[in-house]
Amino acid sequence: METNPIPVLTIQTTPFDDQRPGTNGLRKKTSVFESKKNYLQNYIQSVLSSIDLRDRQGCTMVVGSDGRYFSRAAIEVIVQMAAANGIGRLVIGHSGILSTPAVSCIIRKIKAIGGIILTASHSPGGPAGDFGIKFNIANGGPSPDTVMERIYQVSRTLEEYAICPDLHIDLSRLGRQDFDLENKFKPFRVEIVDSVEIYLNMLRGIFDFGAIKSLLTGPEQLKIRIDPFRMALPPFPFSLDIPVMCVASVMGPYVRRILCDELGAPANSAVNCVPLEDFGGQHPNPNPTFAVSLVESMKGGEFGFGAAFDADGDRCMILGQNGFFVNPSDSLAVMAANLSCIPYFRQAGIRGLARSMPTSMALDRVAKAMKVALYETPAGWRFFGNLMDSGRCSFCGEESFGTGSDHIREKDGLWAVLVWLSVISVRKQGVEEIVKDHWVKFGRNYYCRFDYEGVDPRAAYYLMRDLEAVITDKAFISQKFAVGNNVYSVEKTDNFEYIDPVDGSVSRNQGLRIVFTDSSRIIFRLSGSGVGVGATIRIYAESYERDPERHSRETQVVLGPLIAIALKISDIHERTSRRGPTVIT
Repeated sequence: METNPIPVLTIQTTPFDDQRPGTNGLRKKTSVFESKKNYLQNYIQSVLSSIDLRDRQGCTMVVGSDGRYFSRAAIEVIVQMAAANGIGRLVIGHSGILSTPAVSCIIRKIKAIGGIILTASHSPGGPAGDFGIKFNIANGGPSPDTVMERIYQVSRTLEEYAICPDLHIDLSRLGRQDFDLENKFKPFRVEIVDSVEIYLNMLRGIFDFGAIKSLLTGPEQLKIRIDPFRMALPPFPFSLDIPVMCVASVMGPYVRRILCDELGAPANSAVNCVPLEDFGGQHPNPNPTFAVSLVESMKGGEFGFGAAFDADGDRCMILGQNGFFVNPSDSLAVMAANLSCIPYFRQAGIRGLARSMPTSMALDRVAKAMKVALYETPAGWRFFGNLMDSGRCSFCGEESFGTGSDHIREKDGLWAVLVWLSVISVRKQGVEEIVKDHWVKFGRNYYCRFDYEGVDPRAAYYLMRDLEAVITDKAFISQKFAVGNNVYSVEKTDNFEYIDPVDGSVSRNQGLRIVFTDSSRIIFRLSGSGVGVGATIRIYAESYERDPERHSRETQVVLGPLIAIALKISDIHERTSRRGPTVIT
């Protein structure tokens, strides 16, 4: 403990007008946080001040990061400001590293008041990349709209922040570090904890690790090689070779510890598992566009299972042999239909399922077959929290490669991989066979998403405004669109509105929907998870096919007519000066 009390200083500042948190907290270019005087300090003070003073004094908070550039510097500031603002204890991952699922797990385990996560999720890292600050509340989940609005309102009028600039911690040393502060009766405590252990213990209680270990090390010996930006397993039940795509980021320690040390993969099969501040120059977005090397390695047929994670470990993409891509909406539905393979769900049961509105309706058919409730929410994981806290929902997910359950209050990429490995172990089938069996039973929801990134914000706003006027006009209802041999009749249009069944809160303007009489859908949505450099417009198309003879068609061929309709009525290429989308999923 320090001999002399550390002084608490009050620093004058001026507010910023651009610190309204989006779907996943505040995201900006790294240079904004690093170069703008007091920009980081202002936002941290706004987060801390949004917590009632009576709750804040002496409380415990969790802090972690995905290891991207500027995280260590930001953690030091967070520690100094948390101490000055009356926080009693901070629990921080070793070297500042904690995956987003691990933060949620620890918050719930130690009953912390909340946690600060430094991540920009699937956005690039490094000095020229992106940086983000996310505040999770006491249930372990993302802040609801009310908390984010409170943070924003504080930021608009902030005139000073409190800090202990002489307080320094050693992130590399596990254990407690106590500090005496001026005018504080109790010492301020920082605990540096193993980044993986608490999360690993939770997973042990959810899965049959013995069965998964047998899959990886049994008589048919499943050899594993782990490369933090690729994960691929050769065809079941033959030997497996796993490059795990976690972008030299936060997932490296989790992959090595859980898949290698715990589940038996040889230690020398894990390479490049050291987190890098710029993720090795790679884009940490787990989709086929950016995970090119993984997709190519899978196409050769040598590997039977592939997975890619994003930077903070809450999303994952699943691939099968020969590069068979599992659309995240299909992955969600397949996992839901096979939850009986997981001991946790066999014991706890399944109370309900939930998906975001843009996610395909494949999950709806599983819920109907299971005779459980299905909840449709706006995009954003925070909307699932109330459903899970109230006992209404056991399993949920989004089309953006995020899946999770009520074991924590975040999406969980490695958990999803273990679900898939459990299903493979129980069913003794490969990924493609499991998915196609699912289609035969439930039908196939053809689905794709077009992203237009970096659009001029004014152009995006007016496009969405004008489009809403068009599709909600009475004359639009019952219109018919003929594209080739396909004719689509409009049945319903709206701007999606969600009424939370738990607290009655209303979320409006959550996406424009066009539903056709054959249950096909077109959805337009402005994304709320960007970094402030332009807007992102997303277009989703979905079409249901019951006939198994028509389940092997190319997705873009099936959805081509719907996309043509979407492009025509939105006039998006002309209005944004684009020739096509930035990313197709």
